Amino acid sequence: MEKSLNTKSNLIAEENVLNWNTVQEGFRKTFGSEIYSSWLKNISLITEYNHYVILGVQTRFIRDWITSRYADKILSELKKFKLSIDRIEFKIIGEKLEGIAFPAKSEDRKISDIKDGVLNYNRLNPNLSFENFVVGKSNKIAFLSAKKISSQLSRYNPLFIYGGVGLGKTHLINAIGLELKNNSSVMFISAERFMYQFIKSIKKNEMVNFKDFFRKANVFIIDDIQFIRGKEGLQEEFFHTFNSLFDKSAQIIISSDRPPNKLDRVQERIKSRLSGGLVVDIGVPDYDLKLNILKKKITEFQNSFHEYPNLNNEIIDYMAKESNLNIRELIGIFNRVVAFSKMNKKPLSINDCKIILKDVHNNNKVISIDKIQNVTSNFFSINLQEMLSQRRSRPLARPRQIAMYLAKKLTTRSLPEIGRKFANRDHTTVIHAVKTIEKLSQDNSLMKKNIEEITSIILSE
Repeated sequence: MEKSLNTKSNLIAEENVLNWNTVQEGFRKTFGSEIYSSWLKNISLITEYNHYVILGVQTRFIRDWITSRYADKILSELKKFKLSIDRIEFKIIGEKLEGIAFPAKSEDRKISDIKDGVLNYNRLNPNLSFENFVVGKSNKIAFLSAKKISSQLSRYNPLFIYGGVGLGKTHLINAIGLELKNNSSVMFISAERFMYQFIKSIKKNEMVNFKDFFRKANVFIIDDIQFIRGKEGLQEEFFHTFNSLFDKSAQIIISSDRPPNKLDRVQERIKSRLSGGLVVDIGVPDYDLKLNILKKKITEFQNSFHEYPNLNNEIIDYMAKESNLNIRELIGIFNRVVAFSKMNKKPLSINDCKIILKDVHNNNKVISIDKIQNVTSNFFSINLQEMLSQRRSRPLARPRQIAMYLAKKLTTRSLPEIGRKFANRDHTTVIHAVKTIEKLSQDNSLMKKNIEEITSIILSE
């Protein structure tokens, strides 16, 4: 289908190919009538791009609930109707879609959007501010460092914040951008998106424009820098971009899931640059921080709905004490409990809460790709090294594909990361394996049974 240029917004949009009534019927079949009627029935399609859709919901509460519980499955469902879609965003109906229309001149705004003809996935989020960040022992140093940077540019350069998934790294670097955007030219982007722009510029022979665009900011914020691991060409360009910005005293802020010295397959000179400023970490939240986060969510709920959620202090204490999860998942638990309370229109007891969250606590274990590989090879009585080898015989290839499929299903690792764990295979090999096993598990009862048994072993150990 041909793409048309919308000159008014300067966005390249594909003609609408999603039949929303058909999609909604797919939601009903996939999620079941109860979930569909309660949460998904009134989702509307606001805007559709080639790889991106914006969906409308009625309230912030519904948006948060759907995002925490069903977003991944909704994306998978949409891909059945349009394979190119790889990202969705929920907007409260009536809320202004900020950042979609690009200005005619880049000088007219302080935040640099990625001018690649599509919606900028990584624009600053107005909800992730310092005011909305809950401070505790595990994140206090990182918070104070971020605040300091916001008042005294280049005091620490670069500022490198690292920590596990869902602990607030993106929140902090986003808050810095919000604080500085009125007086500085702020560039905020993920490392993955930076790579996308890099590759696109090479293909279009536009590297001069790429260099000029990314090196003109006064404040350069890049999220998830660990994504550049193993990508030599990208590392080379990032190194020179970093040096150019540093030499002109631009403030550089970086987040990662690990400290600089733990970034394997990253050039030593880059790790040296990243370590040359201030390196701070965000740790796992303790009980007090989790309790304060829950209290803040209750206050936000009251402000939004003008009512107090049916949660007594015992319930709140239980959620804070029993949860071993990160902050993002803790908020998801809160939304889940509140939603159950509202649907049943009654105060919850501790037993109610335990029933609601039983699957959460049972799945608190971290599942690694190594564990999946070991369980799968043992299940089929084959040597692990042979399963990971380049041999393509059916007795080895099929278990290897199953292990790749389970790694995609049971972990949060990206396709390239999974491929690297399987003897440095390409991510396209992982995609092929996932599709193959999905089809076989639908058509072959023995395959389905084997996958269920392996999954059960992985989750029970």
